[in-house]
Amino acid sequence: MALAVPRTWVVGEVVTAAYMNAEIRDQWNDMLAAWTSYTPSWTASTTNPVLGNGTLVGRHKRIGRTVHVHIDLAIGSTTTLGSGSWSFTLPVQAAASGGNRVGVAQAVGATRFGGQNVISPGASATTPFFPASSAVSNLSAATATVPFAWAAANELRISFTYEAAS
Repeated sequence: MALAVPRTWVVGEVVTAAYMNAEIRDQWNDMLAAWTSYTPSWTASTTNPVLGNGTLVGRHKRIGRTVHVHIDLAIGSTTTLGSGSWSFTLPVQAAASGGNRVGVAQAVGATRFGGQNVISPGASATTPFFPASSAVSNLSAATATVPFAWAAANELRISFTYEAAS
């Protein structure tokens, strides 16, 4: 059950167990329920990657129009990384409200890079950004070689919160 718009009570209305359950218990149960799994699509701006024996999992928790998301990518020995900037689909489309939303990203290999995740207004996908190398601080979109040459057993972890379109 998704959170519902609260009831508008009228003078003289009798409060019943069914009303209380719908207005209070069911709303709390929804907020406290487990996160929902989803499988994000992984694409690139030039040539799409192929997951092969890697793993790509997503989880999200929606409370009203606020969506919390975790995406985890583990590169496998048969994963091909594509070419161009990587993107991952969102569980629901982002609101068209002004301004980008930023989350955190982490690239885990022989070294660990902290980065950002950007969601543009109205977007249905998100892009992680990292320093292009350990020698620079400006951020570039994640690619097969940013922030390092990705290899088997490397991981990408992304967490972010955004407003859903509806």
